[in-house]
Amino acid sequence: MSKITCIRTLRLPERPKLIWLEIETDEGLIGLGESFRGAATVEAAVHELIAPGLVGRDSRQIEAISLELTTPYVGFHSAGAEIRAASAVDIALWDLKGQRHGIPIYEALGGACRDRIRVYNTCAGYEFNTQQGARREITQADIAQGPYDDQLAFSRDAGALAISLVEEGYTAMKIWPFDRFARQAGANSITLAEVKEGVEAFRQIRQAVGNQIEIMCELHSLWDTSAALRICQALEEFEPYWVEDPLCKMDDARALADLRNRTRVPICASETLGGSVAYRDLLAAGSMDYLMLDLVWCGGFTEARKIAALAQVYNKPLAPHDCTGPVALFAGLQLGLHAPTAVLQEVVRASLSTWYGELVTHLPEIKAGYAHAPKLAGLGTALRPEVKQRHDAIIRETRG
Repeated sequence: MSKITCIRTLRLPERPKLIWLEIETDEGLIGLGESFRGAATVEAAVHELIAPGLVGRDSRQIEAISLELTTPYVGFHSAGAEIRAASAVDIALWDLKGQRHGIPIYEALGGACRDRIRVYNTCAGYEFNTQQGARREITQADIAQGPYDDQLAFSRDAGALAISLVEEGYTAMKIWPFDRFARQAGANSITLAEVKEGVEAFRQIRQAVGNQIEIMCELHSLWDTSAALRICQALEEFEPYWVEDPLCKMDDARALADLRNRTRVPICASETLGGSVAYRDLLAAGSMDYLMLDLVWCGGFTEARKIAALAQVYNKPLAPHDCTGPVALFAGLQLGLHAPTAVLQEVVRASLSTWYGELVTHLPEIKAGYAHAPKLAGLGTALRPEVKQRHDAIIRETRG
């Protein structure tokens, strides 16, 4: 038996959307998990709903624990706080499994289909999406915080940004020049003038580097169906690799399928979904060309491998998401190395070059546009000891 003795969560005020979770066992092992958004709410879910029933359990019973945490009596649909908490727990349990057997998680899942996977750079800034209010419109007053302040770069000279990425070996990049035209929560409309302004970034990239780099367009679930169609059709001449999360309701299989049938650009869906059933419904409706999932939101490895199996059954390419934290990146990489149809892993070079390395002991090896397979057992990284020693660290434990 590998009995769970402690469940620990950790939050940092400077990264208020992130939460890390550690599971300790009587073997002396520590498994690491992570989730993102509503960190304090996820913390409460961990210690009030999950930990009391988990301490003392056999950490090897991953499937049974996942089933209990993702199929309770009421609620818990999509990627709510309870599922985000369950995702962090599941990732930590798989980390423990890999460590126990001395193998990386991709091997524990059944082995690797590849020894490296192509990456694309999400053109975010250093603080994008991880601090309160960080996802805001870029203004003329903004000053670059460093050489990889890529959101600022694509808003001012997307062509120059593309050149810098190609020079570093990247073959794909993702931008979101239409976000600034969304004026409200929920579905937004967009004018023709705004569409023309938004596509200029794509024109600049093609003029600067031609077809040396693939371009993804992120729409962040901001648009109604007519606006999304207008944007997608305007992008067709630039041949984007995909348009991601175009509709404000990404679980609306019928609306998404209708959009996909009316444009030539491929549709990617969706980091916002939780659980394999939601993906099954979109796949069955013919709603997507690329399947994206985030392991810290969808239920962890246990659910993600089922989603990956659906992608294989429907012959759809898979692309793990990360614009959140270092554990999400390692989890996506481990799945991407294993899953038969995986084609890309998201990275953010601004984060990789700065704060990711301040939090964890190891980072992925990325060379010439590819992330290489981690060699260490389990997830491939751990929280740095000094992170838990910080005076501002918010640590909570549940023990037996």
